[in-house]
Amino acid sequence: MRAWICRAYSDYHDVVIDTVPDPVAGPGQVLIKPRAACVTFVEMLQVQGLHQHKYPTPFIPGGECAGEVVAVGEGVTRFKVGDRVMGGVRTGAYAELVAADQGGLHHLPAPFDWYTGASFGSAYRTAWVGIVTRGQIQKGETLLVHAASGGVGLAAVELGKILGCTVIGTGGDDKRLEIARQMGADHVINYRETPRFRDKVKELTGGKGADVIYDPVGGDVFDESIRCIATFGRILIIGFTSGRIPSVPVNYPLIKQFSVIGVRAGEYGRQNPEGGRKVTADMMRMANEGLFHPHVHAVMPFEGLVDAFDAIAGRTVAGRIVMEISRD
Repeated sequence: MRAWICRAYSDYHDVVIDTVPDPVAGPGQVLIKPRAACVTFVEMLQVQGLHQHKYPTPFIPGGECAGEVVAVGEGVTRFKVGDRVMGGVRTGAYAELVAADQGGLHHLPAPFDWYTGASFGSAYRTAWVGIVTRGQIQKGETLLVHAASGGVGLAAVELGKILGCTVIGTGGDDKRLEIARQMGADHVINYRETPRFRDKVKELTGGKGADVIYDPVGGDVFDESIRCIATFGRILIIGFTSGRIPSVPVNYPLIKQFSVIGVRAGEYGRQNPEGGRKVTADMMRMANEGLFHPHVHAVMPFEGLVDAFDAIAGRTVAGRIVMEISRD
């Protein structure tokens, strides 16, 4: 089969397409012929050796895909050949065949196509574990979503609105922020034009501040966020796409009694399997009800992985980029 290969940690432009042996479905595994795979900031970091999860090289990158089951291994009970599935793997999705543990897969919801299925999992799980499980958001509260036009940002915007919250989205591009508005944001703020966005957030909340702040950015955005959080608020640490890991002066949470909460959606399920299963069940129920609409920014051909990484690095993407693996 053809697959993208990271031969050594280096610039992401150095990944290559090569021919490698077909994988087989081991015990508890499903062999998938992927139709689409999601390309995210995480994979871009992984091939450069900049992510916390480092795989022995050479390896096939890619963590999420959607496709058809072509074989099942011993002990597989949830899937059969011909099933349409979506889900995650530790690595290996950027290939013409993928061997995946059955526990990480789900039947493709009827409202989804291959592209939305491939782009659903990690974005919406991060939003759910952050906002619902760790953030304990309540109907009527105000949710401030940073990087609101990104993959995890748009998922958070849509989920917050479904849950009955007032959603404020921030970002650095008016055109992409308009997509956040279309996904449910009540208000949007361009923090390149308004770097002191604390004043706007306070204005929009009648001086109270945001009850829950969803922050994949860190850096200056975090510093400004702790100055516009409500009393008893929760600031969710999703990541640091700004490149700077911020610190919090502890007098701020003391005075306003807010919480700083780390969110690692996948690790949450590994540390709390029962809680992880509940998150999955709730997400899949809502997906099958047609409540979620993952936004696909672009569909790239299989040969377009580096172009996708370039778009992500250039911060021009709204939602997710999907790579088409197979059509037939």
